[in-house]
Formats: sequence, structure tokens, C-alpha cells
Amino acid sequence: MPRTARLKSEDSMYHIMIRSISELQLYKEESDKEKYLYLIQKYQQKFGFKVYSYCLMNNHGHLLIDGNGADISRVMHSINQCYAQYFNRKYERHGHVFQDRFKSKIIKDDKYLIALSAYIHNNPKDIEGYNNCVEKYRYSTLGVYLGLKNDEFNIVDIKYILQIFSEELKKAKKLYEEFMNKCQNEEAQKDIEFTEKNTEYRSERIIERRDYTPKDIVDFVIRYTKIDKRKIFIKYNRESTNSKALCSFLMRRFCNFSHKDICKTIGNITQARISSLCFKGMELILNEKNYNAMLEEFLVV
Repeated sequence: MPRTARLKSEDSMYHIMIRSISELQLYKEESDKEKYLYLIQKYQQKFGFKVYSYCLMNNHGHLLIDGNGADISRVMHSINQCYAQYFNRKYERHGHVFQDRFKSKIIKDDKYLIALSAYIHNNPKDIEGYNNCVEKYRYSTLGVYLGLKNDEFNIVDIKYILQIFSEELKKAKKLYEEFMNKCQNEEAQKDIEFTEKNTEYRSERIIERRDYTPKDIVDFVIRYTKIDKRKIFIKYNRESTNSKALCSFLMRRFCNFSHKDICKTIGNITQARISSLCFKGMELILNEKNYNAMLEEFLVV
């Protein structure tokens, strides 16, 4: 029987749930949860999606993700495939790690958004030692929302949800804590109202454009790097490696291209090589002084 097509759109936010196959504990050690969160960080830099909340339990996890124009299926496939490879190597096993496809549900309004955030943050309440202090659970974003800890994995945006409660950050954190206290059970979450009923909240989300053409990307890169355009399409040319890497990364992010799509555009190159070039391009922009301003300049062209 064919699988039902996943509901998704370029401007959607999603509740993502991941779960291991029945006989497997998804995160056997704390280092496994850390690895998964670092993979989110890695692919967030590559795809440009946003994370508003998360909580990782031993055999499943919840993520509240804003695709920000990226294809959520490609995002989650990349993260989960990389984690499964890590898990199988570490524990010397073969086969599936995750239970079927990840589950996703589109978030359609702000009332559901904040209710979902509370639900995710309340997940640790059944763990011994966290029943009355879920905010202390390390692999959840609640402590960051309440100002009790820093975002050690540098992946979460708390301001988007907190601004629903108040434009003043300190007040918003206090109101969010009060809201969490009202959401300790599922019945309470069925009747959630906004804290500030007399204000009208209007979303100010700006979705990243993903409709650039390969020509847009190549033309920008050759202007920026001052390289001969022809060299980008030559298979063995060390002089063009950085430019190819930047083109690959930008096409992956701003054209929503797969590795196969990029192969067809650049030519004479394998998908495995494109994968490594994408990460090289990302590293250049993040870590090399000559390229630090490149993303900003590209988006204002």
C-alpha cells in the first residue's frame, strides 16, 4: 500500500516526532542526545531552518521546527540518516534505527503553537527526579525559555514564541513560566487562551527565499570570488574548489536543490563530492574571514 504524501509547505512550522524501532533505545547514553543536537546544529547551518522548542527522551524526541522555506523532508532525512550511521557504528549494529518516517504535523495558529511548546516541555515530567522540575531536564529547551540556562547547542530561537506573551523579554519569560504551570496535564492544554487577551498578535515571520536559479548563484559567486566562470565547470581544477563549494552550498540552501540537482548543474562531479563541497562551502562562510559577509551580501543583491 503506498504511503500517504506528507503535508508540507515552504512557509510552515511543524511538530516533528521521531521514534526508534520498538526493540531499540534511540539514545542509549547522554552523548547520543548530544550528538543528535549537534547534528541539528550542523544541518541548521546548511538549510537555514529554525528550532523553537525541543525535548529528547530515551526512545523518542519532539521538535518544533520552522522550515523557513526549506524542504522539511530533506532536513529530517539528513539529520536522521546521519544519526543512524553514527548509532550503528558506535553500537556495532546494522539496520534501521528510526521507526518508519518521522511524523510531522503542520502548526496552523499561534494558540496551537504555544500549547505544543508547553506539551513538548512537559515531556520529562514522568522521568524520576523531574516530576516537579521539568525545567532542569538538560535535553529540553524549557530552561532556556525561563532564563535558567544558556542554549548550549546554539540552535533554539526562543524570542518568536515569547513575543506572543509580551514584547518585553523579561516579562515574557515570567508569563511563559505561569503558562507552563497551567499546562501540567493534557486536560489543561485543551482550553488554552493567550495570556494577554486584549492584544492582537500578528506574526512577523519573514520566510527565507528559496526560488533563486542556479544562474543567480553562479553569477554571484564568480563576482564575489573573481574567478573565471568556466573554471567552475571544469572537473579537476583546484583553483575553483572554493568557488564550487560556495556554489554547491548556496544552491542547496537557496534553490532547494538536492545533491543530484547540483550534479546536473555543475556537471562532471559525483553526489558524494557535492555533499562534501556543500559542507566545505558552509565552513568557508562560517569560519573564513574572506567569506563571512557572503550570505548577507547575497540576500541583499
